[in-house]
Parts: sequence; C-alpha cells; structure tokens
Amino acid sequence: MTATIPLIFHPVYSQLSLPARHRFPIDKYQGIYDALRLRGVSPASFITPEPVTPEMLSKYFSDEYVSALVQGKLDIKAMRRIGFPWSEQLIRRTLRAVGGTCETAKQALQHGLALNLTGGYHHAFFDAGSGFCLFNDLYVAARQMQQQPQVDNVLIIDCDVHQGDGTAALAEHDASVFTLSLHGEKNFPYRKQTSDLDIGLPKHCTDDEYLTTLEEALQVAFRCFNPDAVIYDAGVDVHINDDLGLLDISTEGVLARDTFVLNQCREKGLPVAAVIGGGYQRDIDALVDVHLQLYTAAGVIEQTAAYRNIS
Repeated sequence: MTATIPLIFHPVYSQLSLPARHRFPIDKYQGIYDALRLRGVSPASFITPEPVTPEMLSKYFSDEYVSALVQGKLDIKAMRRIGFPWSEQLIRRTLRAVGGTCETAKQALQHGLALNLTGGYHHAFFDAGSGFCLFNDLYVAARQMQQQPQVDNVLIIDCDVHQGDGTAALAEHDASVFTLSLHGEKNFPYRKQTSDLDIGLPKHCTDDEYLTTLEEALQVAFRCFNPDAVIYDAGVDVHINDDLGLLDISTEGVLARDTFVLNQCREKGLPVAAVIGGGYQRDIDALVDVHLQLYTAAGVIEQTAAYRNIS
C-alpha cells in the first residue's frame, strides 16, 4: 500500500551515541522507517523536517535554560535529570526532532493527518528537561498550530504510559491548550502535575479496562473542550512487554487504541498530528512492531493477518 499521509523523518532521529546498555532505545526511529519501507511505503511519502532554532525555542521556554542546554553549560545535576550525556549531536538531534513535530503539525493542518517518526517529549518543562526530554515538542507544536487562522484551540491527547507532566505544567494557565493524560498512576513521574484531565490507570490494566477508560476520557474531553486540532502522543510503553510500562496492554489493544483515537478525530473533522511517544523494549524489532500499530491505524500500512479482526 502506498501511503498518502505525510510521514516526517530524518535519520538523525536515531543518530546518537549513548553509553552501553543505556535505557533509551535510540535505534527504534530508524527501525520504524526501515519497517515502513519494507512494507511498501514510498520514499515520496516522507518529508524531511528542518530543525527549530534556539531563538524559536526561547519563545516558549526559559531563554537561560535554552542557552545553557544548547551551549553545553547546563549543570551536571540538570543533565542527569534529563538522562542523556551532553553532546553536540544530542542538540542537533533534539532541534531536528522538535522541528519534526512542528512539521507534522503543519502537514496535519494541510492534509488532516500527519505522523512523525519520533516525538512525544512531554517531560520537558519551561526551564528544565526530564526523562529523556529536552524541549517539549507537543506544546511547541500546539502553539505553532495556533498561528494559523483556523486554529484557536488545541487538544493534546497523551496516551504514553507516563504522565505528560511537562506538558501539563506548560499549559496549566493556557485555556487554549487542553491536556488529556491517560497514564499509569504508579509510574514515573512520581510527582504528577495537573493536566486538564488526568486518568491514572492501575498496574496490570488490561485491554478492556484501558479501552473503556479511553473512550470515557475522550467523551469528557470533547464535552469540556471544543478543539480545532489535535496532537496525539501514541506512546507504546503501555504494552505488556514494555520494560517500563507496568500495564498489560496487548499489541491488539494498542492498535484498537490508535484506531479509536484517530477515528474519533476523523469523525469530528479534526486534523491530527501524531507522534510515537515512549516505548522501551530492548528488543528493537519487537518494539518497532508495536509502534507500527499507529501507522496501521492511520492506513499507512495494512494490518497483518493476526490483527485484522480487531474492532
């Protein structure tokens, strides 16, 4: 199947040297690209994003933080909280990744749906990074969307297993950005922030409970908020085999989740910019397979025989 949906990718997404056994699965982004190509997605479907500039980021984040991080002058404790060793390559990758989500938002407004092959750096705050997140691409993309005349209000649907604490804090006093976080309650971050709608799930939550809760959460969000566009964080660390997830969601459940979210937005005529979010299986091939459920739900690739009967 040839995809007509814009897919945003740059090889730098996976180009970062990390210490041996580092927890972050940096190879998964290239793995997703390769898997999509193997499944027949044309190179013409992919758009190469431009990096954002530090000057642009300073519109949304502390100028002191942006400057210190970009120049490698952030203190050791702050870098430890982020979870990466500083390098020029880390900054190049980060600026391009945030640019990728911004490009995804732009393409979503033009085409109705666009998907980034990275994104979801929702633990980044106004003046600090955390949990492998340097700059919060979700909030930046929401504000970029609002620069278009047809967009006043943006709904961020965050289904990563970890609460989108940075996004919640950034949008806390921004009535034009509604934050919905469906996450594991007993998981990182241990100090939660206040989203517009927080749903904390118990450990070992299974497909039925998860999908029922998601349906109820979206009903509440759409009842409370009238969005003009949606940003969707489709984190797959909810998966039963994820090393950091603590939930018991199957691959079929992930596909059903992504299909439901995209269908709900499509029925309401809302453009969606989707990012892949977290996922931490050490088996990269297995991890990529779970991430591919988003692209299946979007119609970029066909369902495999094992998943075709999922409603």
